[in-house]
Amino acid sequence: MFNLNPMILATLTKDKMIISYGQCATQFFFFTICAATECFLLSVMAYDRYVAISNPLLYTAAMSPRRCWCLVAGAYGGGLFGAILRTTCTFSLFFCENNQINFFFCDLPPLLKLACSDTTNVEIIIVFFGNFVILANALVILISYMLIIKAIMKMQSSGGRVKTFSTCASHLTAVALFFGTLIFMYIRSSSGKSLEEDKIVSVFYTVVIPMLNPLIYSLRNKDVKAAFRKVTGRFQVSQSLQN
Repeated sequence: MFNLNPMILATLTKDKMIISYGQCATQFFFFTICAATECFLLSVMAYDRYVAISNPLLYTAAMSPRRCWCLVAGAYGGGLFGAILRTTCTFSLFFCENNQINFFFCDLPPLLKLACSDTTNVEIIIVFFGNFVILANALVILISYMLIIKAIMKMQSSGGRVKTFSTCASHLTAVALFFGTLIFMYIRSSSGKSLEEDKIVSVFYTVVIPMLNPLIYSLRNKDVKAAFRKVTGRFQVSQSLQN
C-alpha cells in the first residue's frame, strides 16, 4: 500500500536533507492517508475472507461489485478524513527556530518535539483518532477471524480445514507485520518511547513491509510457490556441496 517517497530514500543515503515546510506537510499528509487507508483495507479484506469461507455459494451475491466498490471507497474516505484531520492539527502548531527533524521523514513524533506551542489538545485529538482507527480495525479483523475459525471448525474434513485456513495465511502475515509496527510506534506508552527506536521501526513499516507485501501475497500462487521451492532447493544443494 505504501508508496516509497523518493525523498525518504534520498534521506537514507545522505547525511543531510533539506525539505521545505510545504513539502513536509505534503509528505505527512500522503503518508497518513496511505497508512490509514491500509488499516481500513486490511479489515475489509478480513471481512471478505469471512464471507468467502462462511458462505462460499452466496459469496457473489453477498460481495457484489457495488458492495466491493462501496467498501473500498469507504476505506479511502476514512483514510482521507484521517489525513486531513491529522495534518491540519499537526501543522496548526507553531514550530521553533530549531527546525532540524531528527527522523527519516516528516512524521508525528519528531514534529511534536519541534513545536513551541502547547501540543496537549492536538495530541489528544490525534492520539484519540489514531488509536480509534488502529483498534477499531484490529477489532474488526479479530472478530472476522473468530468467525472464520468457527466456520472452519464446522468442516468435516481436516484437510479441508487446513486448506481453507491456509488461504488466510498471507493476509494474517500482512496484518501481523503492519499492525504490530503501528501499535509499537503509536500506541505504546510515551514514557518508554525512544526516538531512535521509532526511527528504526519507521524504516521497517515504510520500506521493509512494502517490499515484503508482494512476496507475501504472491506466495499463494502455485507458480510462485514452485519457483520458490526450486530456488531454495538449489540453495540447499549448493550448501551441501560446499560442506
